Amino acid sequence: MNKEYLQKFANHLKTLRKEKGLKQDDFLDIDGISRSMIGMVETAKTDITLTKIKIIADVLKVHPKELFNFD
Repeated sequence: MNKEYLQKFANHLKTLRKEKGLKQDDFLDIDGISRSMIGMVETAKTDITLTKIKIIADVLKVHPKELFNFD
């Protein structure tokens, strides 16, 4: 696992979520995603699957590729 890349993804995800005015708790009712999962992803403590990336993108109302739009 590339920790640096994972940290960049985590920071970007957190920024997008906050820009959308969402809290981690807003993921509570989503099948396959828990608040703790979002927390672990946003702190780069875990990797996630493509399925979960798609779910997160849907909740954020962005295309999945936007989650990877960071430098």
